[in-house]
Amino acid sequence: MSTDWYQFDVIVIGAGHAGCEAALASARLGAKTALLTMNCDTVGQMSCNPAIGGVAKGQIVREIDALGGEMGRVIDATGLQFRMLNRSKGAAMHSPRAQADKKAYQFEMKRRIEEQANLTLCQEVIEQLVSTLQPDGSHAITGVQVRGNATYKAQAVIVTTGTFLQAIMHTGEAKTAGGRAGDGTTGTLSDSLRQLGFELQRFKTGTPARLNGRTIDYAALTEQPGDPDPQPFSFLTTAITQPQLSCWLTETNETMHALIRANLHRAPMYSGQIQSTGPRYCPSIEDKVVRFADKSSHHIFLEPEGYNTKEIYCNGISTSLPRDVQDQFIHSIRGLERAEIMRYGYAVEYDFAPPTQLQPTLETKRVRGLFFAGQINGTTGYEEAAGQGLLAGINAARLVAGAGPFVIDRAQAYLGVLIDDLVTKGVDEPYRMFTSRAEFRLILRHDNADRRLTKLGQEIGLVTPDRWQQFVEHERQIALAQQLLKSTRHQGITLEEWLRRPETEWTHLQEMSPTLAELELAPRAREQVVIETKYMGYIKRQEADVEKAQRVQSVTIPANFNFNGITQLRREAREKLTKVQPTDLGQAGRISGITPADLAVLLLYLKERGRLSPSAG
Repeated sequence: MSTDWYQFDVIVIGAGHAGCEAALASARLGAKTALLTMNCDTVGQMSCNPAIGGVAKGQIVREIDALGGEMGRVIDATGLQFRMLNRSKGAAMHSPRAQADKKAYQFEMKRRIEEQANLTLCQEVIEQLVSTLQPDGSHAITGVQVRGNATYKAQAVIVTTGTFLQAIMHTGEAKTAGGRAGDGTTGTLSDSLRQLGFELQRFKTGTPARLNGRTIDYAALTEQPGDPDPQPFSFLTTAITQPQLSCWLTETNETMHALIRANLHRAPMYSGQIQSTGPRYCPSIEDKVVRFADKSSHHIFLEPEGYNTKEIYCNGISTSLPRDVQDQFIHSIRGLERAEIMRYGYAVEYDFAPPTQLQPTLETKRVRGLFFAGQINGTTGYEEAAGQGLLAGINAARLVAGAGPFVIDRAQAYLGVLIDDLVTKGVDEPYRMFTSRAEFRLILRHDNADRRLTKLGQEIGLVTPDRWQQFVEHERQIALAQQLLKSTRHQGITLEEWLRRPETEWTHLQEMSPTLAELELAPRAREQVVIETKYMGYIKRQEADVEKAQRVQSVTIPANFNFNGITQLRREAREKLTKVQPTDLGQAGRISGITPADLAVLLLYLKERGRLSPSAG
């Protein structure tokens, strides 16, 4: 085979949710891209729950879509139930979620990968990273070596290995090497990262049992249908047309809790077999029983995994207890007394790289051209992984092309909050996005993700002409309606003032103004006008807060700044600032343990020295 086959601009390791978005973004920006995976049959596979979106996660998916990513369009094409969460709360809390046909999602993503120009999908096992030593003592990535003694060369490499780095699966006392049932592990890549000087730690995650739906007593369960008006994730999807399936609700009980307590000594997290940290906000059923001992029951959501399978995912009872205990506690649950277990639950323990080793572009500080994205950065969730993959793919392609970095601010998107939290604060448990993590969440809603980010996506080259035309028309309609509300009066009051009143609906305005009634306005444009008008005071206040924050962030800190040269700073502050290497005063202030007094000293030093780095010495 010609050696040209192994020459690429960007290599992506791993074809999960982060890897797929990274590879697609890189290829679409013109970089010759290779996507390398241990198994081409598992591209885009949902390793755990068969769902996309949720609180804050739904916002991320819409942001990925607005920038030109793929996750939103794939779930729209393959979802089997769509729900808008938190409808009873304010607009900032509304979050789309969809159950997926698990296999259909995987196959649809793989098809899009295979059809993408500039993108080559190959089944390979990575043995080590290849880099060269630079004159300044740093390393630059040059490619990867795969099993079979072949080397793929590239100027940028993105590692998106998920839970597969030196992974071990636990079911009771039984341990098996692998990052997912039926798949292996990528042990030697961890060794390669350590040789390059990267710090690696261990996290744990888990998954519940899957049941044969034919053996479930649905008459004993509570049905949860989808929304009657299913809302798409992608701004390009006009409507969800496929039939929706119901989910079902049951709960744990005291008999089950007693059984779990009696067998905690056999649970790897409690026996000492697993010592790494698991996700706080997606705990195992063992953790729930111990941590919430006062609760007599916990919800269990029974979720179908596809149109053409009877397999049911038991959301809410993730476990690593032994098989015989799982048999007993499953059969103690209402509606599951005769249920057949198709797959047992298990925990996965794996290596991750603390993300303070990254720049805001997700390029590593230690090796030029090497990027990390997804669960290797200590996150959990398909959506967080996909968002990181998209941004890493963009920045890798731009690095190869000689373009500047692409970094999203915290005030622009949940994606900006995600990346900033990771590289600034690091993680001490698997990171999951919540609306509470975003200080500007009122303006970071799912419904306006396109208005916040489509222009950015168009500027970097990921937004297609049809998406851009749709966006321009959307903005035109909003501007026209807003102008009409400001200029039209009813009983001496503008329609805008009428709409600010809580009791006023859009239909009331149409009765007040024949012109407004005749205006051809798409439902999404109308929604934007209503939300922005009713929340106008709060939005303006938040925009003022954003402006204030941006003034702080305008005080930049030079690259490789020598914080140890500022002797007036506390030793702890010097250590933390040196480790993170913040790019501006705003990021410095978000580092855990950095006080306002530390920031005052740093600001004074930057002003006095004209923002020049103090000499080392």
